[in-house]
Amino acid sequence: MTFLTNNPYFPLLILPLLVFLARIIDVSIGTLRIIFVSKGLKNFAAILGFFESLIWLLAVTQVMQNLNSWQTYVAFALGFAAGNYVGVALEERIAIGNMLIRVITRKEADELVNVLWQAGYGVTSVDALGESGPVKLIFTIAKRKNLAKILAIIKKYNPNAFYTIEDMRFVNETYLPALTKRTLFPRLALGKRK
Repeated sequence: MTFLTNNPYFPLLILPLLVFLARIIDVSIGTLRIIFVSKGLKNFAAILGFFESLIWLLAVTQVMQNLNSWQTYVAFALGFAAGNYVGVALEERIAIGNMLIRVITRKEADELVNVLWQAGYGVTSVDALGESGPVKLIFTIAKRKNLAKILAIIKKYNPNAFYTIEDMRFVNETYLPALTKRTLFPRLALGKRK
């Protein structure tokens, strides 16, 4: 380690790079921690909080010990900015939780409802009255990792539909497709959907 600190490039390049990387890691962890807290995953949030604060302390200690190094200040701030980006990208990749997708359409939506149902998603369809006349409301709750697939189905079967997406903190039951959709032996299935 003394070889590294005695290097003439240490205060100019190596230390700012280490601070930058530490900030990316601690801010990314912090972003994930906040998301876990909002989803009620307190155990994961607590563990992440420990590592987030530890890494932050290491980074800020280096900044305070090198107050004459403007490069370290810039690296600290750039690491914060990059950490936000990386944290959100990680969260999108992990895709934890459930989403409520609400579709409002003027077009007859039976085909869209059937395709969503056949793809294994629970669907509730309601007739309603909108500003311009009769509309169909379609609700489905799905895992966030399936959101792109559901949106592709909506855009394919009803490209002009209006839809909204909401994060859901808790779902007390998950939709299970009919047994005939899930069995290896369809002729022996116990029930058929009408």
